[in-house]
Amino acid sequence: MRNKKKAFAIVLAAAMTCGTLAGCDALTTTNVAKDYAQTIAEVDLTRSADFAEGGKFAAFRDLVTTATISKRDMVASYLSSGYSVQQQYNWTYADTFDTIADTLVSRQVFVQYAKVYLAQNGDKDGNQYTVEGYKAAVGSLEGDAAEIAGLGYFLTEDERLKADYDLMVSINNTIDSAEQGYIDLADDEHEHTADADVRTLPTGAETEADDYFPVTVVNDKKQVNYGIYTGREDSATLGEYEKLDGSTVTTRKKAYVQFLSSLLSNNLIEKGEDTNDFYSTSYYAIEQKSAYEAAIINKMSEKFGVETEAAITEASAQAQFDKDLESNKVSYKSDKSAFESALDKMSDTSFVLAPFNEDYGFVINILLPFSDLQTQMLGEVSSDLGDTKGNHFAARAMLLKALRATDQRGTWFTGHEDYSFEGGADAFKGAEDTEENAKREWLFFENSFNEPAEGETAKYEVLKNYYGKYTYNGTVTKTEADDGDTEYEIKPNKIDIDDFLAEMKAYLKQAGVEVSVEKEATDAYYTNENYYYTEGFTDQDGTVHKAGDVDYDAFIYETGKIGYFNENYYDANQIFKKGTKENIALSVINELSFAYNTDTAGLNTYLGYSVSPYKTSYMSEFEYAAQQVVKNGAGSYAVVPTDYGWHIIYCTFSFRDAADAGKNAFEFTWAQDRKFEEGTFSYLYYESLKSTAVSTFTSNRQSDAIDTYVDDCSTIFEDRFADLKDLDNHT
Repeated sequence: MRNKKKAFAIVLAAAMTCGTLAGCDALTTTNVAKDYAQTIAEVDLTRSADFAEGGKFAAFRDLVTTATISKRDMVASYLSSGYSVQQQYNWTYADTFDTIADTLVSRQVFVQYAKVYLAQNGDKDGNQYTVEGYKAAVGSLEGDAAEIAGLGYFLTEDERLKADYDLMVSINNTIDSAEQGYIDLADDEHEHTADADVRTLPTGAETEADDYFPVTVVNDKKQVNYGIYTGREDSATLGEYEKLDGSTVTTRKKAYVQFLSSLLSNNLIEKGEDTNDFYSTSYYAIEQKSAYEAAIINKMSEKFGVETEAAITEASAQAQFDKDLESNKVSYKSDKSAFESALDKMSDTSFVLAPFNEDYGFVINILLPFSDLQTQMLGEVSSDLGDTKGNHFAARAMLLKALRATDQRGTWFTGHEDYSFEGGADAFKGAEDTEENAKREWLFFENSFNEPAEGETAKYEVLKNYYGKYTYNGTVTKTEADDGDTEYEIKPNKIDIDDFLAEMKAYLKQAGVEVSVEKEATDAYYTNENYYYTEGFTDQDGTVHKAGDVDYDAFIYETGKIGYFNENYYDANQIFKKGTKENIALSVINELSFAYNTDTAGLNTYLGYSVSPYKTSYMSEFEYAAQQVVKNGAGSYAVVPTDYGWHIIYCTFSFRDAADAGKNAFEFTWAQDRKFEEGTFSYLYYESLKSTAVSTFTSNRQSDAIDTYVDDCSTIFEDRFADLKDLDNHT
């Protein structure tokens, strides 16, 4: 077997499953079905001595039949995921199809090994599989039906249903994508915001849970409560499938015909097949086999994972943490560049445990911007009297007073997907009890906050670090058109910086978090043109400022602390633990950022922007204020302007230890008893440790199995797909 890109092929073997059909031209150099029926590779583990008489797997020989990989399988794999990989890595067709061949062979080697392994050892839940049971499942079936039944035997009922559901979702998504284009063309009366212009969504919003699948019971037998929609089905057969907004029978049928045309042009279905019953097509059989193979590969990963997790003891976890902490101290205490690089990559799986300097941290930046007209006016005003650098702070201050911000979430109503719902009694309606605020009732992502009934699997992931009760700040008029389409008239309220701060404080208070204001604004902030310059002083860091220097402390409009409550300090070990005051504060500020922030690069970051105590590329006013809140510790905030508008800066994490009045560097601590408290540092560290170990062990076991059998037990017939590899010379 060729070694070129072999390692990648092994990894891809578990990933090349029921993907979305790529929107590309037909690959066929000849449109003859006979050509695509050719076998381009064979895999048969019984060629190995392990399956001969006296071999360790001799008793399981009948579980393995020769797997034939057709040219058609190769093209299906290319369209489902190989095409996107080719584009990503800029591969030639020759490289791509060689890799696909290696991938499909590796996949079959591992699937055959998995059957034997599961029959010998059972799965993670103790289910046992036998040769007799396998034969009974296959019975007298032949061809694809026999293969699917044989694969299905090694899956539980729920695992088969989940694989079928995932496959149907994948196919519906492909047809949905085509149908949306037809809906947009036909939708002359109703306008939707283009998907590209819809406000960024919080990570995980309206995301279906990985382990979810809908079921119904018919004649005491569980079935997937979901169906592929081609435009011909009765809605009752579609279960939980949700039609696109604006979908009609006509638009769906057009999209389905387009999908079939792509399959036909690539010989993935044959002329004469009954496409009125898509489940009976040969393409569906190909993808169902692929889905069941993927389920078996995942089942093996879970089996290996259980074995690996058992080896991670309290002592080994503590030892690894101590090792990582010591490594961080050695690596980062003396290497500023390495530390800053690691800080930028900090995540739930990439930890920075010791700082180069304790005055580093992270901040969320909520930017309330100047209007285009205000930005133009600011660029045209004269500099402050005597300012040699051309600054115009006094004029900017007056523009800041006139700045008005608006809620940016209007497109969450008007995009192709409507994420809105009417909030309940606990929805936040505004800082003031006014007639206008009383009308505020619209929230977002209802599915992301629903708790499943006892014993049920949640359909959607829980939205993390987003509080979810801040109503849209404006008026919303909803009407239902005659054709059933929903229309909205959106008018956001315009608020100044004081209005925003009042909203922030009131919302935090409603969530159970108090705010302590340390510096409040004065009228001089807007009216005294010399307010921003110093008459000379030496600051706490020893820097000498001469008369006329810019006093960046004067730009700070307000400062305070969020989340100190009755405790002595903000516990950074609990930032992500749901229900803690630290997480509630983060979740509220994060939600307000999605509501008002026009600095969209700051949305969906891990903890916000990293802040260095040294010179940065940030604007000077922002840099100064951000450095101050980091020094003040996590939970601190400051409000400051730049030429972009107002910035509300909230410190989510600081290496200054608030428990010790900021005198020492904060250190994470591993605690065995808190590894089960979801969201704590100990939990995140342990889960990362476990995930890395399981991934490494699983990958090694998979690679070992493939390497053991692939050379002796497989054959690739390269000449039979030479025309596909030669497409480089014809495109």
